[in-house]
Amino acid sequence: MPPATALLTDRYELTMVAAALADGTADRDCVFEVFSRRLPHGRRYGVVAGTGRLLEALPAFRFGDEELATLRAQGVTDARLLDWLADFRFGGDVDGYAEGEFFFPGSPVLTVRASFAEGVLLETLVLSILNHDSAIASAAARMVGAACDRPCIEMGSRRTHEQAAVSAARAASLVGFASSSNLEAGRRYGVPTTGTSAHAFTLLHDDEAAAFRAQVATLGTGTTLLVDTYDVEQGIRTAVEVAGPELGAIRLDSGDLPTLATRARALLDSLGATKTRIIVTSDLDEYAIAGLMAAPVDGYGVGTSLVTGSGAPTAGMVYKLVERDGVPVAKRSEGKNSVGGRKHAVRRHDASGTATAEIVCAQPIEPQDGDRELVVELVRDGRVCRELSPPDALAEAREHHGRVRATMPAEAFALSRGDCAIDTVHA
Repeated sequence: MPPATALLTDRYELTMVAAALADGTADRDCVFEVFSRRLPHGRRYGVVAGTGRLLEALPAFRFGDEELATLRAQGVTDARLLDWLADFRFGGDVDGYAEGEFFFPGSPVLTVRASFAEGVLLETLVLSILNHDSAIASAAARMVGAACDRPCIEMGSRRTHEQAAVSAARAASLVGFASSSNLEAGRRYGVPTTGTSAHAFTLLHDDEAAAFRAQVATLGTGTTLLVDTYDVEQGIRTAVEVAGPELGAIRLDSGDLPTLATRARALLDSLGATKTRIIVTSDLDEYAIAGLMAAPVDGYGVGTSLVTGSGAPTAGMVYKLVERDGVPVAKRSEGKNSVGGRKHAVRRHDASGTATAEIVCAQPIEPQDGDRELVVELVRDGRVCRELSPPDALAEAREHHGRVRATMPAEAFALSRGDCAIDTVHA
């Protein structure tokens, strides 16, 4: 079981629970809904990620002696609240979109049904996981699309928080990244890991040839040699001289990448290294990857842009009360309104299987040919419905994402700013 997660929350959740316990409303049957009001400007879809991590964290959401002592030290002294927290075990239901699913504005990504106190206590944990992981997955999916079947490598660990790096690697793998540099992601989630060397290793040695010989002696000729520490052309010649024409790959990490990749390919071919791949890195994002489409590039390493959501570091999801004791409730605040009632959702498709609309309704939806139910059972009476190991949960989400991706209209994957790939219809 992972470490206790109960303190990964905002204090105002406890304030609400304390007040609700005091006035007798804490046990009211409530439904909370997670959704995004809008996508980041110009984005055409989002990808749900983090559900598996949330289901991992939920059983550990407990207030033991240490957590309660911490609360007391921070000035939480309400005896009724502390006693309730000491006995807290989430016993409600959770439904939601399968991990890897596409989402759009208004999609009921997650639904929590529980007493008010139980449900509201989960808000911060739910949003912190889903907002981060969905933002990373949504950006990574755009990069995978831009790469046009060429492999992408996640390498952003040095550009974010150490734990965020692990979840980012997981989210990237979910949408099709081939591997990650992060070893903990490999241990925890089974993400394939990879890595060769940095410029420091070349600079450590007296010359480039010595560095290359050391790397090849350790990793074999199938390794990837970084050839732009000094002069790219000479670096390539030295790499092939040391490793032979069976050299696995070279990496370019600076300069005019399209031009360098083209020249590198011609030089490699002239040296007989016709199967040596060209991997490019250096502050890539989806637009830079698309700009390399015509270049002879075999793979991309992506770091900073990936782990920061490529300009959209959060999915903008909110957690709102939509039903109380069976009665729909909704916010009417300007620009932040919500739609009351527990939602049903289906994805509508045409005869060819291409998605055409997202139908969301507070009443059961009359099915039509080609409709696919989007909301699945995740937790019942506090118990996870399908207990999968972390690697198996990720593998299942990745497969689901691949199936759903194939149903999206082609315009969904355009990088130009535009409307959502399909409309959300509130029936």
